[in-house]
Amino acid sequence: MNRTKVDIIIEAVRRWRQYNTITEGSKPFVVYLVSTGVILKRGIYGYDNAIKASNAIRKQMGLKWDEVKFRVDKSATSSYKRMDYAPTVNPSKGRRFRGYYTSSGEYHDID
Repeated sequence: MNRTKVDIIIEAVRRWRQYNTITEGSKPFVVYLVSTGVILKRGIYGYDNAIKASNAIRKQMGLKWDEVKFRVDKSATSSYKRMDYAPTVNPSKGRRFRGYYTSSGEYHDID
């Protein structure tokens, strides 16, 4: 195999590991009950911390290993904002004016 191809593969693996390290600390985990899907704990950062938290909850509630699991909290990463639409049409775009309110009460116009 060519030396440059090996270097490219090594660099790709190195970047993938770095990306996983960064995203592991930035995405919170949730611990949930498998049978009902009820979330038992939210906001756990780090894979190892999620394992420890799920084990602690399992022991505290007297559950088996396959009854408590954890996953990445998808609701924490969503950036959904309620859109407000005006009754008038924007003549340059051909659709209604759009915008949203922030948590501090400020209005942001999208169009």
